[in-house]
Amino acid sequence: MNAAVDDLRLAPRDAQAPILVALPQAVPAQAFREQGAFLYLDTFLPADVTAKLIAGVNAVRGSVNRNYIPGHKQGGSVSRHTIDELAPAIAELYRSPVLIRWLETLCGEPLQPSPENDPHAYALYFYTKPGDHIGWHYDTSYYEGRRYTLLLGVIDESSCFLEYRLHTREDNVPIVEDAVQIPPGGLVFFDGDKLHHRITALGENEERVSLTFEYVTNPHMRPFQRFVSNMKDAIAYFGFRQVFRQMLGKRTRRA
Repeated sequence: MNAAVDDLRLAPRDAQAPILVALPQAVPAQAFREQGAFLYLDTFLPADVTAKLIAGVNAVRGSVNRNYIPGHKQGGSVSRHTIDELAPAIAELYRSPVLIRWLETLCGEPLQPSPENDPHAYALYFYTKPGDHIGWHYDTSYYEGRRYTLLLGVIDESSCFLEYRLHTREDNVPIVEDAVQIPPGGLVFFDGDKLHHRITALGENEERVSLTFEYVTNPHMRPFQRFVSNMKDAIAYFGFRQVFRQMLGKRTRRA
């Protein structure tokens, strides 16, 4: 896993030192397919890159939006719009052609970044209070194509597990259930409409922060689906200000 297929050089807009990533040479595409469009690697990003992600986490701590939906989720979230302002190195990593090419080789189809108005394109998720969790769900795509989720471990000083079920939407294929903890620098990559998953509850004096990147095969979304997606993100994740800030900003400038 240490051999480099390419160097990933990023020049963050805040003029910090560029990030240098050596991606794994082996791309386990067969394992991804056999597991129903799912892959877990306990080691993916080098320690120095993970350290920069942790610095990004610390930069946005004051902007976390906490939410609670009874019976489903409790925790904090920071959208791509805030990350763009306070932790731009994360945004540069998201757009890396080398990273995207590695993921395309893994899933076997062309990927595109999510549109700029999608607050979920890249986001940080904070589990910082006892009981923080998210219940069983799919990362449903409202786009006309598929949406893939790249989940990166950043901080994990917790007893939380990512519990998942494979093959739940495949005929005549046995469902496989398992659970993993994602260490800093670890990776989970999956088709959002295929993986049924949850994060178990945080314990006392624990902390877990993860980073997700969302890539799509078709960036088009119909207006009604966009409205539904935005409302879900505003209520369940980022708050109305983070989700609709671009729209509100345009209205303010016109006024």
